[in-house]
Amino acid sequence: MSPEFHVDHLLEDYASGRAVPTDILQEVIRRIENGPQIIWNARNSAEQVMARAQTVMESARRFASLSSAIRAMPLYGIPFAVKDNIDTAGLPTTAGCPDYSYDPEESAYVVQRLEAAGAILIGKTHMDQFATGLTGTRSPSGPCENAYDPEYISGGSSSGSALAVALGQVSFSLGTDTAGSGRVPAAFNNIYGLKPSRGLVSTRGVVPACRSLDCVSIFAGNAKGAKLVLDTIAKFDPEDAYSRRIHQSDPGTSPKRSLGIPVSSALELDSEYTDCWKNAVQFLDSIEIETVEVDIGPLLEAARLLYEGPWIAERYAAVGRFIEEHSDWVLDVTRKIILGGREVEGAKCFEAMYRLEELRRKSERIFEGLDAMVLPTTPGIYTIAAVQADPVALNSRLGTYTNFMNLLDLCGLAIPAGFTTDGLPFGITLIAPAGCDQRLLAIANQLKESLTMSTSKSYSLMVCGAHMSGMALNHELTDRNAKLAKKTATAAKYRFYALPGEGVIRPGLVRVPDGESDKGASIDVEVWDLPADRWGDFIAGIPAPLCIGSVELEDGTWVKGFLCEAQAVQTKDAKEITSLGSWRVFMQQ
Repeated sequence: MSPEFHVDHLLEDYASGRAVPTDILQEVIRRIENGPQIIWNARNSAEQVMARAQTVMESARRFASLSSAIRAMPLYGIPFAVKDNIDTAGLPTTAGCPDYSYDPEESAYVVQRLEAAGAILIGKTHMDQFATGLTGTRSPSGPCENAYDPEYISGGSSSGSALAVALGQVSFSLGTDTAGSGRVPAAFNNIYGLKPSRGLVSTRGVVPACRSLDCVSIFAGNAKGAKLVLDTIAKFDPEDAYSRRIHQSDPGTSPKRSLGIPVSSALELDSEYTDCWKNAVQFLDSIEIETVEVDIGPLLEAARLLYEGPWIAERYAAVGRFIEEHSDWVLDVTRKIILGGREVEGAKCFEAMYRLEELRRKSERIFEGLDAMVLPTTPGIYTIAAVQADPVALNSRLGTYTNFMNLLDLCGLAIPAGFTTDGLPFGITLIAPAGCDQRLLAIANQLKESLTMSTSKSYSLMVCGAHMSGMALNHELTDRNAKLAKKTATAAKYRFYALPGEGVIRPGLVRVPDGESDKGASIDVEVWDLPADRWGDFIAGIPAPLCIGSVELEDGTWVKGFLCEAQAVQTKDAKEITSLGSWRVFMQQ
């Protein structure tokens, strides 16, 4: 996510006069129109968004100064999105099932509070159907792609909400979190995901998954942004039966913190994540955080209860009858999971509830003397193809370190913690008892600068047109601190085109089909090292029909780089320039 779109940064820019909401919202609209459309299930029109921005600005003029207006409207002009199981007046709610769609008469309580604080709703986002999944693939509209590698899952079920933030399309978004849906996609897309204490944020106006466990979650680019949003929406709602008045513990200001980490034998991580986790622990030790090994056995046992007994029956209570009456409208995997709840015996429910209380008491002792606990957010990350081939087992594995949290009445904050050698994000989660939300945010703020320095990473991006050195759009790389790694060429398996655009000509690189390599050529390109934390906002600005995919270089290695959609080169206005072998040569003609 681009730092200038962080909630706190935008507010500073507004207060100083460096930016105004209407200009920011125009940029939001541009990024969305040029980005992956699958992120959005429904959006307010551009005219509605701009009208709302004008209304917010008019409201601010009633105050003596803009600074005083921002104090009264703490999210003044901030663009946001909500998951499509959260009601917003004027847009349908589908919960990821179009045939479930209804038009709410009023917005959810949390949305009302955000808009009253000056935030500007853009629209509603892609999700795993009925919030049943952690992958972002269980949707009739298809899977969401990871912000860093389109072959990998985005995570779910709050998939679109996470991507909208990661790609710099909005400053924050709301998801929901029953089993990890507000933390897993945050980890996979290098952003922050706050799962508040149960009942701290009202769920009135939210389609339930497990009503007794559900939380509205927050995605943001940094902990400061998440705190500003939480401070706005954390208010007791007397009309929500599950809303609670929760006293927040002292967040503390001492840099010396005591964090529990699991004994190494308790973790089962994929190899790349094993290395990332070791690096994260070494980082904590290097900044004089006291790490204390703890037994997480009770947490893992509680996690296994979530899809048993009372809580799978609770999912059936939420939408099971709808699914029975409209089974053809629901994905097979979603239907099987939720309808499994109708077979649960009453006695089994109570047995599970009794065991949960025993585990809850044991978990309380784990946190004694600790500021928080830290765990990997997930054991690994998988390709879309792998999840589609094995949708249940891999989804279950993703919830290993998240499923227990709401059952045990804990709060959690997923934070970025580095990258694998393949450039995929890795995340850790800070965990504490209910009422410690502000403490987790304070710890994350303390960790941020050092953690960013210790895990900073760039990875390769191939460019073949105006982004090359000395050309018109090269500043879009250099402004993001990208560095030229090498000048090279593609394998001799590509065709090259000049594509018409609005006032510009764009390069179109297309790989020839297998078996037709004689029809391809080698094209001059450059490989740049782009900082990982600037990847998302760079991708958000790429206009269709251009896209990012895997490109083979002349030495046989593969990198991510600019390609274009095949149909774009089939139009009469597309001019083939393969024989020139270079965008520079074409531009010099």
